[in-house]
Amino acid sequence: MQQANHYLGSATRFRIFTAAKYLVYALLSLNVYLFLQEELLALTYTFADGIQPGQLIQAFSATIDTAAWVILLLMFELETSVLDDNKLRGGLKWVLHGLRGLCYLALGYAFTGYYDELVTLYQVTPLAVTDACTLVESGYSLLMDLDEYLPLDSGNCVAVGSQLYTIADFGILADGETLRAAQWLAWVDVINAADWILVVIVLEVEVRLQLRGDLSERVMDATKIIKFLLYAVLFACAIYWGFAGDFLDFWDAALWLFAFIFIELNVFEWQHTTDPELADPA
Repeated sequence: MQQANHYLGSATRFRIFTAAKYLVYALLSLNVYLFLQEELLALTYTFADGIQPGQLIQAFSATIDTAAWVILLLMFELETSVLDDNKLRGGLKWVLHGLRGLCYLALGYAFTGYYDELVTLYQVTPLAVTDACTLVESGYSLLMDLDEYLPLDSGNCVAVGSQLYTIADFGILADGETLRAAQWLAWVDVINAADWILVVIVLEVEVRLQLRGDLSERVMDATKIIKFLLYAVLFACAIYWGFAGDFLDFWDAALWLFAFIFIELNVFEWQHTTDPELADPA
C-alpha cells in the first residue's frame, strides 16, 4: 500500500498530514474560481468588442492553467498515495494516463496564453499627450496592474505619469512605470508556467520509473538536484509576486509549493515502501 505512514510517525500525525494535504488541494480548487472571476473582469476591458476562439487562451490562461494543474495534482495523488500499485494496471492505468495527457495539452496551451499576453504588453504605441486627464472623454481604460483595469476618469487620471502608451488595439492606456511593472509580472508568469512544466516532467519520469521498479537511489539523487533548482525558481517567483502586491498569484504560488511538497513526500514514501533495500526488516 502507498498509504503507509512510515516516516510520518503516529496515526494522529498521519491524519493531520492527510487533512492538511486535502485542505491545500481544496483551496487550490477554489483558486480556479477566483482566477475565473479576475479574468472575466479583465475581459470587459481587453476584449470588450467580442472575443474570437483563438483569443480564449490569452483571456483565460490562468483559469485554464490552474484547472489543469488541479486535475493533474489529483492524478498524481491517486497514483502516489491513494491507489495500490496492483490496481494501476489495465483500463484504470490508461484512463489516468489519458487524463494526464489532456492536462499536459492544457498546460502547454495555457503557456502559449501567458506568452501571448507578454507579447501584447510590448505591442505599445507612445502618445504625444503628457496629461492623461485630457483623454478622459476618449473612452480609454487605464492599466492598473497586470490583468487589472479601470475606466479612465477625472479621479484616477491625475495619478497617471506623463509618459503615456496605448496597448495593442485594446484602447488601454498605461504610463511607463505601470507598463514596466505589468511587463515584469507577465515575464514571471511565463517563467513560472515553464518551470512548473519542467517540474511535472521530472515527476512523471519518477512515477513511471517507480511503477516499473526502476526508480533507483541514483536516479532519485539526480532528480532531487534538478527539482531543488526548479523549486528555487518557483519560490523566487512567489516572493516576487508577494512584493509586487499581486496577492492572488502569491497565494496560489504558495499553495502549489505546499501541494507539491505533499506529492514529493508521497513519492518518497512510495519508493520506501516498495524498495526491499529501504523497507524495514520484517
